[in-house]
Amino acid sequence: MSLTACDHDVLIVGAGISGIGMAAHLEMMCPDRSYAVLERRENLGGTWDLFRYPGVRSDSDMHTLGFVFEPWKHEKTIADGPAIVDYLNRIVDERNIRDRITFGTRVISADWNSDTACWTVVSERGAARETTTANWLYLGTGYYDYDDPYDAGFDFSAFEGEVLHPQFWPRDLDYAGKNVVVVGSGATAVTIVPSMAGKAARVTMLQRTPTWMFSRPAKDRLANFLRKILPEETAYRITRWKNVLLQDIGFKAARNRPEKVKQGLHKRIEKSLGDRYDPATWTPPYNPWDQRLCLVPDDDLFEAIKQDKAEVVTGHIDTFEKDGVRLKDGRHIPADIVVTATGLKLAVAGKIAVSQDGAPVDFAERFYYKGCMFSNLPNFSVVFGYLNASWTLRADINSEYVCKVLNHMKAVGATVADPVLASDHTLEEDDLFDFSSGYIQRSKHIMPKSATVLPWRLNQDYRADRKALASAPIDDGVLTFSRGGEGTGTGTGRVEQLEAAE
Repeated sequence: MSLTACDHDVLIVGAGISGIGMAAHLEMMCPDRSYAVLERRENLGGTWDLFRYPGVRSDSDMHTLGFVFEPWKHEKTIADGPAIVDYLNRIVDERNIRDRITFGTRVISADWNSDTACWTVVSERGAARETTTANWLYLGTGYYDYDDPYDAGFDFSAFEGEVLHPQFWPRDLDYAGKNVVVVGSGATAVTIVPSMAGKAARVTMLQRTPTWMFSRPAKDRLANFLRKILPEETAYRITRWKNVLLQDIGFKAARNRPEKVKQGLHKRIEKSLGDRYDPATWTPPYNPWDQRLCLVPDDDLFEAIKQDKAEVVTGHIDTFEKDGVRLKDGRHIPADIVVTATGLKLAVAGKIAVSQDGAPVDFAERFYYKGCMFSNLPNFSVVFGYLNASWTLRADINSEYVCKVLNHMKAVGATVADPVLASDHTLEEDDLFDFSSGYIQRSKHIMPKSATVLPWRLNQDYRADRKALASAPIDDGVLTFSRGGEGTGTGTGRVEQLEAAE
């Protein structure tokens, strides 16, 4: 039974991986809590429903991008977008979550009211505006701007071909027999190039600087073997932890012994490309894992290059001419289609106007608390996945943690959980995202703060985070529990401690 007069105990925004994961955890851990999910699109899946470019796939293995509670049953561990959406749909249907989702609903604003202990959430559904309230607000809105991708500032006025951005891929694009130039060298470009190479006359990946890449089979032989001899859940659990461990070892090796990792990556690419290997094309001006590594499953990009269906060109763009791209060194690359795979633009809290008792919340002035809440902002949580591992690893532990908080609130009769940080704190700030990626560097000014110590730190270490959240008490002396919603004005700034006996 709810302790507040809010419409819902929990309101989840977003029906992608993060939102569906939270809904599933509520079903398992907090079955007595009421919840609803608001999704701006007409389908679930989030990123995996939005992106429709050729070959769209995960760049993490599905044993870690999949949920801890739901085994990945496909033979391929590097999955395409439709397979991931099917996985999410199965979870939603088998766990009776679909009826809780309202599609086509875009959340505009959310205001925390200390007197009622409710979030008032305003959304748009078609031409109508709707208002609902919830005691807890959980944002599974992702990390990038769904409406506006990063604009690299190219002038296409003289170009007579077609210009596309992967975020808004047209249906039924005919590129057979055409020259395609994909600008960029990140995960999206590395996916698109080999996928278009089969039909296009030629596909050129035009990179300003190279990206560190590594190849691996799309199928995990150990995972498929274990599934034959062990129960599905056991095989999944073993493979998941094997991959978590390998991700962690690989990342730490890159940070501690970058030259050795560089040698290993070069050796792999040279083995794949043979006499087509040119070190300059595959040597970035930064160390591995200073930016996220790009995955090349089954050597598909390298195979397209060896078959003369694709090429990688390194250079700076001077101008776009009517029939292609002119580089600053004078080279001309013919193009009928230009794909601007130049990156995303980050957004905080899904661009929702979040306020607290009517005052706008500036997330850049708040510290992360345990990787999912924020200093002095009650009953509010988000998911920002790992940069050095699969997104879902953080989504899982955040969902589990919030459910534990909700259960503790029920046990002590609280309606407010507030990570209290004194204004005269002495926390030392740390670089929240120690990555040189353009989309990270461009967005640091809007991102929340991170300290050098827990619990005010957003870690990039899943194993350490999981252990910390599992072992640390919910009532840790920082997260303060109180009774709001009685017209007393209790809440942030005036926290009423609950008596232990209650």
